[in-house]
Amino acid sequence: MSDKNKMIEELKEIVKPYIQDEKGFQEMHEGTDFINDLKINSANLIDVILDIEDKYDIIFDNESMDKMLNVKAALEIIEQKVAEK
Repeated sequence: MSDKNKMIEELKEIVKPYIQDEKGFQEMHEGTDFINDLKINSANLIDVILDIEDKYDIIFDNESMDKMLNVKAALEIIEQKVAEK
């Protein structure tokens, strides 16, 4: 399994408590949008971001948080922040 697939699986575990659309969750991929496809509300999106920070021991700046709207962006930002550690 590639690192990207592994990270998507880890991301699925993080977002699972907050999703409102089971079908979107089951089909989650790089193009999945957290709000439109998974129906995660903006307050819960903050929880997702905090959970990601805890899991990977990273901190997001506001600019990164604003961009984290879909799986692809989240993966890119996580990889960038982990690399900076």
